[in-house]
Amino acid sequence: MTTAASNHPTGTASANPHKVSHISVFGEAIEFFDEAASNLELDPNIKRILTHPSRQVIISIPFQRDNGNLDVYTGYRVQYSFARGPAKGGVRYHPDVTLDEVTALAFWMTWKCAVVDLPFGGGKGGVTCDPRVLSKNELERLTRRYAAEIMEVIGPDKDVPAPDVGTTPQIMAWIMDTVSMHNRGYTPGVVTGKPLNVGGSRGRVEATGRGVMIAIQSALEKMGKKLQGQRVVIQGFGNVGSISALLLREHGAKIVGISDQYVGLQNPAGIDVESAIAYINAPENPRRSLEGFPGCDTLSNQQLLELPCDILVPAAIENQLTADNARKIKAQIIAEGANGPTTPAADGLFSQAGVTVIPDILANAGGVTVSYFEWVQDRMGYYWREREVNERLAEVLRENFDAVWNLAQNHKVTLRTAAYMLAIQRVVDSLTTRGIYA
Repeated sequence: MTTAASNHPTGTASANPHKVSHISVFGEAIEFFDEAASNLELDPNIKRILTHPSRQVIISIPFQRDNGNLDVYTGYRVQYSFARGPAKGGVRYHPDVTLDEVTALAFWMTWKCAVVDLPFGGGKGGVTCDPRVLSKNELERLTRRYAAEIMEVIGPDKDVPAPDVGTTPQIMAWIMDTVSMHNRGYTPGVVTGKPLNVGGSRGRVEATGRGVMIAIQSALEKMGKKLQGQRVVIQGFGNVGSISALLLREHGAKIVGISDQYVGLQNPAGIDVESAIAYINAPENPRRSLEGFPGCDTLSNQQLLELPCDILVPAAIENQLTADNARKIKAQIIAEGANGPTTPAADGLFSQAGVTVIPDILANAGGVTVSYFEWVQDRMGYYWREREVNERLAEVLRENFDAVWNLAQNHKVTLRTAAYMLAIQRVVDSLTTRGIYA
C-alpha cells in the first residue's frame, strides 16, 4: 500500500470517449471551491488546508481469474477531510478510475456531507477495472483483496465506504464480511449500502434518485411552478437515473428522453419508464442496455442533452456539460444527479443564460444522507421503516435546500456557489474549533 500526498493530485488519462482527457477533474473541482472561498473571504491558511486531501492510498490488487491466471489491478482510497467526522464516500469499479478522479470525488463528498449537515468528512475509493467482464467469483476475490488492502484505513470511526459506479450492495457485503472476519466479530458499520439482511437500511437503494426528485420539487416550488407536466430528459439510466425517472414520472413529470452508455432514446409523448426499467433488467438483456427498447427514436448522448425539455438531469459521469454544448442546452433547470457533470466554463454560461443549476453536492446528496441513517442504525441497533427513512430524508434535504436558496438570494450568487459557501463554512467552523495539531 502506498500513501501519496502531493500538492496537486493527478491521475492517468481517461479511456472513456465521453471524458476530456486533458482536463484534471480535481483541478476543475477546485475552481468551484475557489469562487465560494472568495465570496467567504476565506483565510489563506485555512484554504491551503482545504485544497489538499488528508490521505491518498494507492494499492496493487493481485487476484486469481477463473482460468487460473493472476491479474493485478490498481486500487485507490482517498480520504479528503476528517474535520467533521469519519470520511464517507463510495467505491467505484470502472476502467477510467484514476487517482485524479477519485481525489475529485472525495473532495466533492466533503462538501456534499457538509451542505446537508452530516457528521462526516469526504472520502472515495475505486479500482481501475471493468466489472462487466469479471465473473461473480472474480468480483468477490477482487473485492475481498481490495478490502484487505485498505482495511487499516477504514472503519465505522475512520472511513465508511458505500456503493458507487460499478459496485453493488453485494460488493459492500463482501467488504463488510472481510473486515468482520479480520476483526473476529460483526462490523456492519464499516460500509453502507449493504443488503437489508446484513445491516442495510430500507430506502437506501432509491435514496439518491429520491433526493434528485426532492431537489427538483424544491426548486420548482421556489420558482412558483409545479412538477406536473414538466418535460424531463435524463442522461444515464443506472440507479440514479432510473429511480429519478420513475419517481419524477410518478409525481406527474413527463420523461421525454433517457440514455445509457450505448444509446439515447426520445419520445416527446413520454417514455414508459417502468417498461424501460423492466427491459434493462430482463435476463435476455445481459448488457442491461436500452438498445432496442420499443416506441422511441434513437439518438446519441450528445443529441439527448440538447433535446427540448424543461428539466435536464445529467446522471452519468463527469464533464458532460461543457462550453461546447452549453449554449445548445434548452432546459431551464439542470439537476446534477451525477458528480461533476458540468465544467466551470459551462456553469458560467448557464448562469449568464439564467438557467437554474442545482449542483451535484446538493442534488444527489440523498444517497449519503440515507447512508448516514444506515450507519446510525448499525451502530445503535435501530430499525427504521421505509416511510420513516423517506420522511427523515425529505426533512434533511428540504431544510438544507432552503438554506442554500436563501444564501444564493442574499449574496446574489448561483446555487452552486451558495452550496459551496454553506458547506465550506461548516467545515471551517469544525476545523477551527478543533484546531490544527502540529
